[in-house]
Amino acid sequence: MGERLTRNDVKKIEAEIEHRKLVVRKEAIEAVKEARAQGDLSENFEYYAAKRDKNKNESRIRYLEKMIKNAEIVSDKTNDDEVGINSEVEVYFEDDDETEKYKIVTSIRGSSLNHYISIESPIGRALVGHKAGERVYVAVNETTGYYIVIKSIVKNIDDSEDSIREY
Repeated sequence: MGERLTRNDVKKIEAEIEHRKLVVRKEAIEAVKEARAQGDLSENFEYYAAKRDKNKNESRIRYLEKMIKNAEIVSDKTNDDEVGINSEVEVYFEDDDETEKYKIVTSIRGSSLNHYISIESPIGRALVGHKAGERVYVAVNETTGYYIVIKSIVKNIDDSEDSIREY
């Protein structure tokens, strides 16, 4: 089983693949040709840097194509009162007496620094399908966990500006 992606995630990945094949690949090949034309390749840093960038682009294309091929398509639709993908959730951490807001996303868009929590993470798995006011147990591992309370849910936050993560 591969990544769990929404249809919008797949569209974004396909757009990146197309951009990398049509624009970035052409620029990378041109940079390699230019660097090669400078002469002695044994001490030509520009040549090695251009080859590295070209190979990195090709690797990213293969990675994204494999991701789409093995992806499990999941729905970003849930009941209006339940936490789901693209929901913004305000939660209260009982142990810390703190409140945080998170956006629930697929793992390809996850970014804890930006408060984007993946549906694959412990908090994401615990929250999905629950309603405002519910007390939810977040299992960190088999023996450890903590409780959070869902304070509010805002549904269907636009994901057009969300970027897919690099590898």
